[in-house]
Amino acid sequence: MTKLARLRGIEIAYDDAGEGTPIVLLHGFPFNRSMWREQTESLRGAWRVITPDLRGHGETSVAGEVATMEEMAADVAALLDELNISRAVVGSLSMGGYVALAFFRKFPERVLALILADTRPQADTDDGRRAREETARRALVEGMGAVTDAMLPKLLAPSTREREAEVVDRVRAMMLGTNPRGAAAALRGMAARRDQTDLLTEINVPTLIVVGTEDALTPPSDAETMHAKIEGSRLVKIEGAGHVSNVERPEDFNRAIGEFLSGMRT
Repeated sequence: MTKLARLRGIEIAYDDAGEGTPIVLLHGFPFNRSMWREQTESLRGAWRVITPDLRGHGETSVAGEVATMEEMAADVAALLDELNISRAVVGSLSMGGYVALAFFRKFPERVLALILADTRPQADTDDGRRAREETARRALVEGMGAVTDAMLPKLLAPSTREREAEVVDRVRAMMLGTNPRGAAAALRGMAARRDQTDLLTEINVPTLIVVGTEDALTPPSDAETMHAKIEGSRLVKIEGAGHVSNVERPEDFNRAIGEFLSGMRT
């Protein structure tokens, strides 16, 4: 059942499953917390799994024309405060990774470990910022159907698009269900985000980096850059997965994070 918390002027929707050490999982754009369904089921037997909808996505309120990564990180901190959680493992994918890095920069003492999947530390290029603004305007004028049609081929590996209709339909449904105003605000927030490359050498908690071998948006080279700069980090490449590796190859993804989290406890 969806849980709601009124925090920082918005209503945040989230799920809270299992018991034990908390792990918060931050979804990508333009998705919602349901993308972590398989991970929640895999982890809830040994961990307390918290999956919020980030602002403007899923059932969480839209607020303003720009939703920065720092605002989303502050939302996560406020939710953890509401749940009386002082420290947590912070897991993430894509935009969620931008939020996770912003969270670590602002609240390093609250992070037990990091999982950075299919994401990157760099800021957008000028071309990238222009493209995000064009997409934001398209979402507001034409709706999420146009955005989904343009983005979907880049999100999933060719083999997924050709052979796994259920996965394609699931990803499409999440995208179509996103509020266009929330999507536009997040796009503008991502365009404005700071370069976090300098932060990588300061990350001093166990860190798992995951990337799909077919990820066209944040390719393995981005993951390798993070791995090289985060001391002691672990890098796992998910064969045959694109940008949404946890949905495309959930068993491989779950194995990677399960082994990583088990290693933390030894």
